[in-house]
Amino acid sequence: MKISEIKNSISALSGVGKKTAELFSRLNIFTVGDLLQFYPRTYDDRTKKIVLKDSLKISKVHTIAKVTGHEWFGYGNMKTLKIIITDGTASAELVAFNRPFLEKTLPQGAIIAVTGRFEAKFGKLQSSSFEAQKIADEGNLTDYENTMPPESKIFPVYSLTEGLSQKIVRKAVNSAISQFALGIEDDLPEYLVSQNHLLHKRDAIKLIHNPQNPAEYNEARKTLVYEEFFFFQCAIARQSIEHRGFLPSIELLPQNSDQNQPQISDEQFTKSLSPRQKQYLNRLPFNPTKDQKNVIYQMNRDIDKSYETSPLVSKKQEQRQFSMRVLLQGDVGSGKTLVSFFAALRVIDYGSQAALMAPTEILSRQHAENAAKELEALNVSVAYLTGNVNAKGRIQLLTALKEGKINLVIGTHALFSKNVQYKDLALAIIDEQHRFGVMQRSAILDKARTSSDAKLTEPNLLMMSATPIPQTLALTAFGDLDILTIRTMPEGRKPIQTYLTKEGNESNAYEAVRTELKKGHQAYFVYPAIGLNEAQEENFSENNDFSANEELFEESGQKKQALKAAEDAFNFLQTQVYPEYKCALIHGKISEDEQAQILEDFKNGKINILVATTVVEVGVNVPNASCMVIEQADRFGLAALHQLRGRVGRGSEQSYCFLIYSKNITENGIARMKAIRQTNDGFAIAEEDLKLRGPGEITGTAQSGELTFALADLFKDRQIMTKARADAFNYVQSTAK
Repeated sequence: MKISEIKNSISALSGVGKKTAELFSRLNIFTVGDLLQFYPRTYDDRTKKIVLKDSLKISKVHTIAKVTGHEWFGYGNMKTLKIIITDGTASAELVAFNRPFLEKTLPQGAIIAVTGRFEAKFGKLQSSSFEAQKIADEGNLTDYENTMPPESKIFPVYSLTEGLSQKIVRKAVNSAISQFALGIEDDLPEYLVSQNHLLHKRDAIKLIHNPQNPAEYNEARKTLVYEEFFFFQCAIARQSIEHRGFLPSIELLPQNSDQNQPQISDEQFTKSLSPRQKQYLNRLPFNPTKDQKNVIYQMNRDIDKSYETSPLVSKKQEQRQFSMRVLLQGDVGSGKTLVSFFAALRVIDYGSQAALMAPTEILSRQHAENAAKELEALNVSVAYLTGNVNAKGRIQLLTALKEGKINLVIGTHALFSKNVQYKDLALAIIDEQHRFGVMQRSAILDKARTSSDAKLTEPNLLMMSATPIPQTLALTAFGDLDILTIRTMPEGRKPIQTYLTKEGNESNAYEAVRTELKKGHQAYFVYPAIGLNEAQEENFSENNDFSANEELFEESGQKKQALKAAEDAFNFLQTQVYPEYKCALIHGKISEDEQAQILEDFKNGKINILVATTVVEVGVNVPNASCMVIEQADRFGLAALHQLRGRVGRGSEQSYCFLIYSKNITENGIARMKAIRQTNDGFAIAEEDLKLRGPGEITGTAQSGELTFALADLFKDRQIMTKARADAFNYVQSTAK
């Protein structure tokens, strides 16, 4: 039986009652199969004896000690027990918060096993995070010098939810393994298991949950990572064949990467344009960059090919239609929207429709306003559709859309609502693609496939990202796409100067902003949260690769810190720092109309300082804004910081970004701050972000639905990915009809 076929309810396991099953459901664990594939996030290695004298060097103690005394501190019901111990190498204190029963469980004179983290406090070793169990009521430590503490093994550490403990999860997992693991069959073809020296699935599952040593873990992980990559790449290969008629290149170099992106002359570019595209070009007050022209040229070729190969146009029923599938990468402010308008005009000149979908109403509204201003003069009918369009206007809009009277519709997820129908949707444009899930992406394409009078059986797709993705990551996530890149920036843009400011020294940044305000410029102040009670957990994850020093890393801690409130910051800035200037506050809790009005006033110079949350990360373009201050910048990933910073530097004047970082900044946070200060290159930043944070945080795994890997790490596992990609493509090729 395949592991995905094990549908037995988790409540069938010993010790998992209804209440516990409900707790597991919060982690999306409903069946035994789900539980078996709920892999540990890290491991706690207790295979080595670590004595108290080494606690500050190695952090985690695992030793046998003797209880030498008990002390109490505090008053009344707040009294706390302190257990004094020694293991012969040093003495220490166990602070037993809310564990007064340990006075009897661990009596004076007892020999105990102790595991925990210790730190130096007031000249003494101390731990409040420890496990302890009695070995003997009394005895001599010298009798245990060569004895390992009980439970000296490797413990899996799982992600938890409130109410679940590691003990409960481990017990349930072990019960599932003992009852079901023996019958688990391989998902991979047998020849690949043998050829790649992989474990059988049943053995990999056993060892990933309970490795006895680093080698066992590495073997299990290699097998499961390869399997994840293999089936993901199989899906990519099949999608490419279905929608494009061919497999992408097996090598991790896309056919249309920026390395071999077509380089064309101005004459070639002009000749490639359709009538409305030529009109649009002639109306532009500037000349598109070289990269923009190359990308437009490539997309024109692909769109033309989609019509040439369409059975509905060519009447050749036996041929497979080619459809454009493009991921357009471009740094913040590189001009991707302009390129998307050119693509829309191409299908409009074929008599078809285009739809541009954006993740926020702010961004979609801005796109709609720009399109109306720039394209309606070309006899292009532009419409704006969101969930907030009133009923009367909505009916009229939907009717016009169905009848083909609207050429370009721009909006949010409302574009694929149930009652929305198109006459001939031939191009779907998705801006900020990482903000949309796979199902949403599929939904807009399905609307195109079901158009009432479609010329194409398979629509064209243009996905745009202002968060540059490293090539390896992009090819893994979007291997069935052509990846086109805009690297050159519009003429006249100056690199943004970025400065780091430690919390407590904000006045330096405030004065620099004041200098710019006096010049007539505007500024952003960005905060990560709204309201005094909002808090954000920061997970300090550790690398759980056993291959490094053959060490298993222990359970990582979590740190909560209250974030500075944007609302309070707004009041402070307006009343205490810049009373002579007009400030405004914008965040996601404000209505769409109010947001739009605030942004319009800011754009028109009626507001000098815009205090905001990350709602301004995308879709705000105010060339006169020359300063940005980002509070608690170390809380953001590099990609988010780069996106935010890109709101300034859009005019010809020098712009500045001030990153205020915490006094308690982590080493990872320091690395991010240095990286963002050193370069304005979004692609270099993306590479660094991949190293520091991993693929999930770059692409927004939870939102995108693209990289749902349980174990695989795109940066660390590149070699495995390369092999799995080649094997997957060969497998799909050999099994294709």
